[in-house]
Amino acid sequence: MAKQAGKGVEEFRPYVTRSIPVGANIVCADNSGAKILEIINVPRHKTRVSRLPAAAVGDFCNVVVKKGPAELRKQVYGAVIVRQKYAVRRLNGVRVCFEDNAAVLITPEGETKGTDIKGPVAAEASEKWPRVANLASMVV
Repeated sequence: MAKQAGKGVEEFRPYVTRSIPVGANIVCADNSGAKILEIINVPRHKTRVSRLPAAAVGDFCNVVVKKGPAELRKQVYGAVIVRQKYAVRRLNGVRVCFEDNAAVLITPEGETKGTDIKGPVAAEASEKWPRVANLASMVV
């Protein structure tokens, strides 16, 4: 498995519909102190003219903390999407969807900022991000 500068493990990933566009407010699922995150950029995402870049489960994106402690707010952080409301179709035919859109803050080295993840984590995210899988209490 080839690793790409703290950006997750590159391997085969079936198509997952990108349903969380730039500007979306999502829940922070770790215990770093942040509550609400806003997606500001999805790096390495190509799209059509005038279509907003969007992220899916397992994608890395840049976020800003909208609600949380003062030392975390108004700064750009990296994050990994761990849950999305829109259904994800797996290769065995099962469709999985969650109650909310959620992400986990990531340091530039690829480590998670918090020490615990609240709620379930999609298997697509845990396969691509081993550090997220280690902290996940439940992988669905």
